[in-house]
Amino acid sequence: MRLNLSSQIVLNKIPEAFYNPKTAVERSEITREEHIRTDIFQTMEEGASNIADAIVAEIKAKEQLGKYCVLGLGTGQSLTPVYNELIKRYEQGEISFRNVVVFNVYEYFPLVAGQNSALNQLRERLLSHVDIPEQNVYSLDGTISQEKVQQQCRLYEQRIQTFGGIDVMLLGIGRLGNIATNEPGSGLTSATRLILIDATSREEMSVSFGSTESVPPCSITLGIANILAARKIYLTAWGEEKADIICKTVEGKISDSIPASFLQTHNDAHVVIDLSAASKLTRIIHPWLVTSCEWTDKLTRAALVWLCQITGKPILKLTNKDYNENGLSELLALYGSAYNANIKIFNDLQHTITGWPGGKPNADDTYRPERATPFPKRVIVFSPHPDDDVISMGGTIQRLVKQGHDLHVAYETSGNIAVGDEEVTRFMHFVNGYNQLFMNNECETIKNMYKEIKEFLATKKEGDIDTAEVRTIKGLIRRGEARTACTFNNIPLDHVHFLDLPFYESGKIEKLPMTEKDVEVVRQLLQEVKPQQIFVAGDLADPHGTHRKCTDAVMAAIDVEKEAGAEWLKDCRIWMYRGAWAEWEIENIEMCVPMSPEELRAKRNSILKHSSQMESAPFLGNDERLFWQRAEDRNRATAALYDSLGLACYEAMEAFVEYKPL
Repeated sequence: MRLNLSSQIVLNKIPEAFYNPKTAVERSEITREEHIRTDIFQTMEEGASNIADAIVAEIKAKEQLGKYCVLGLGTGQSLTPVYNELIKRYEQGEISFRNVVVFNVYEYFPLVAGQNSALNQLRERLLSHVDIPEQNVYSLDGTISQEKVQQQCRLYEQRIQTFGGIDVMLLGIGRLGNIATNEPGSGLTSATRLILIDATSREEMSVSFGSTESVPPCSITLGIANILAARKIYLTAWGEEKADIICKTVEGKISDSIPASFLQTHNDAHVVIDLSAASKLTRIIHPWLVTSCEWTDKLTRAALVWLCQITGKPILKLTNKDYNENGLSELLALYGSAYNANIKIFNDLQHTITGWPGGKPNADDTYRPERATPFPKRVIVFSPHPDDDVISMGGTIQRLVKQGHDLHVAYETSGNIAVGDEEVTRFMHFVNGYNQLFMNNECETIKNMYKEIKEFLATKKEGDIDTAEVRTIKGLIRRGEARTACTFNNIPLDHVHFLDLPFYESGKIEKLPMTEKDVEVVRQLLQEVKPQQIFVAGDLADPHGTHRKCTDAVMAAIDVEKEAGAEWLKDCRIWMYRGAWAEWEIENIEMCVPMSPEELRAKRNSILKHSSQMESAPFLGNDERLFWQRAEDRNRATAALYDSLGLACYEAMEAFVEYKPL
């Protein structure tokens, strides 16, 4: 069973020459905007294997010389695939780590004994699984008093020097460009020191701590100068959520506002990323600026949208001069004139717009995104959490229902960790009051549960995992909100499915692995409904990874059904939507559903039914906008982009990309 099909989604087929040039001359040409050696791989697994190859080779080379191999290791999530690869090599007998010395690059501060630490995380992800001698592992101590921190920092630097310095430094990168925990503002000459952890970094670290509040306020970190003293540096990033900061690090100016940019000054620094993380680099997003291109329809669309944005013109007003002055003369040679290229792309974009997301009956569907028949369709909207459906495609759901389609909503997880404790208190007050008023206080189960939950919440500490009862109540709260929103959208309650996929029920932000058990739950629903249209989350940059796992479960279930020769799948189309984080790039949009001001207001009202996810929601992140505001801003921005290109002008639009089973 293939459980990671989302990693194989390729919206734009990138020619291999752009990310894997065959010669030094080709590399020099396409990377001329890049200031750090950057190696791009199709998948995270390939990139992690490449780094593991280099580390294994370094360890073996040092062993032959009878020397220690000194590694500086971080603990970011992006390093886990590399550590998994190293563990696999060790278990296969390919490598021993007996001659390895490890320096942990940062430690949280202040810590109390037994508290989660960076060193513990490093042990869990690598050290406990290989044969590195315990005496060869060094780390800063986050439990000491603040008065002793500076002295410890100097001693730590001296300890590194006693081993001849660090041979290989392995780091991840934060969304603000922080490396280790050198936050924006860290200077080129900064040494090992105590530093305040930025709010964005704290949010990223919360995956390992259970909540943002549990992350210690500071850390003791190797400075930029210490990192640059390493003989070789590897910086890793995977996924499109890191694409912006990778572009700024690799192609931008050196600045202390992006500490990772200082790697540009190192003579043996390597950035190793997958295609998703590379998606904003010039050679990937605007390849015509660095090399000759093979012009596909999608690449032509991307180039013309880019040209419209830098000239401030709609598509049909672009001229031959605009093309020539901005490096697109190849397109003129291909199409013969600006007019021919303009009208081709204008029509392509125009055909993505439809007010009939389920297909328009008795209509010519030659140039429509969805087929006219069958009508009405059986539709399943898969929603990772109990509000992603309305946040992501609330307007489209309204259209599908009003146009008579048989629509089901499947909520894949309970969403229970994203409910505040005050919501539990409020609902338990209600239940207890109901027991007193209508049941004469005779239900002992309610009384005992009310007492136990009240005591638990009163003594609960930051990072504590909720009891099973509390998680159940939080899940019921979200179920109730989801049902209310579905009723508002005229979806029958027998068409509302709560799948409660097992991988989610860890009680922590960091989830369990998605397995065949999750897939089987999804598959049973597919076999029951036999849909002719499926909508699934395409938000693969979801910060906590739940969306990706949910999408993988759906795609794996479809894959199994395909292998089994399911008849229903032969007449089914699958559409991917995006959520609160980002919209599809316009060159990839294949269906765009417009909304009137009234429809946008109705979408907002359906989102507001999820009251636990408003101001008090635990995981709103650093974006101060509420989810309904983010959704509206995104939908309005999509409509504004279409308008600026000279297409129809709408209040807002929801965009989709078709997924074709691999």
